[in-house]
Formats: sequence, C-alpha cells, structure tokens
Amino acid sequence: MRIAILIAALFGLLIAAGWFVVSTWVHLGEGPMPTFLLVALGAGVGFSLLIGCGLMALTFYSSRHGYDDEAGKQRETRDDN
Repeated sequence: MRIAILIAALFGLLIAAGWFVVSTWVHLGEGPMPTFLLVALGAGVGFSLLIGCGLMALTFYSSRHGYDDEAGKQRETRDDN
C-alpha cells in the first residue's frame, strides 16, 4: 500500500511539474527557439548524460573490482579506536 501511495505521489509531482512547464512556456513564449539554442540545449543534455553515465560506470567498476574495500577497512579500524 505504501508503494502505491508513493508512486501516486511521484506521478502527481510529475504531472504538476509538467503543467508548470507548459503553462510557463505558453505565457512567456515569444515563438519557436532558434536552431543554435536547440543545438546548445541538445549538446548540454548529451554532455550531462555522458558525464553522469561515465561516473556511475566508474562507481560500479570500482565497487566490483575491490578498489573500495581498503577504504572500508580503514573506516572500520578507525571506528574501533
């Protein structure tokens, strides 16, 4: 039951955010965006996705190959003292 309420709340927030974006776009819109702005927007989104996916891949790689194990051991010994 909690999961259904959480999903409903998240969808409600998504719908509210979409409504806000569309209403703002309609009220402030001066016309279509110029091509260079669409290209810049696409490049920014693509670059952000590339960096985010790369950092997540490095995190999973580090975790699976044991690079994080030594840092966890140092924390455990420090907590014992």
